[in-house]
Amino acid sequence: MEANILGLEQRIETLISECKRLNSENRTLKSEHGSLLTEKTQLKEKNRLACSRLEKIVEKLRALEDQ
Repeated sequence: MEANILGLEQRIETLISECKRLNSENRTLKSEHGSLLTEKTQLKEKNRLACSRLEKIVEKLRALEDQ
């Protein structure tokens, strides 16, 4: 009976350790996710600005071509 209790205690300790590790990993992943969402938003804005600039350049080239 004592061996069963000790075995159960060890399994519980293992589960507690695993839960702590997973919680820590989850916090890290959530933080990384937030950072990636921010980066994605910034990249989308940069892409939008680049497209706008490119359209203006094309318009200027067409205007020069028409002259």
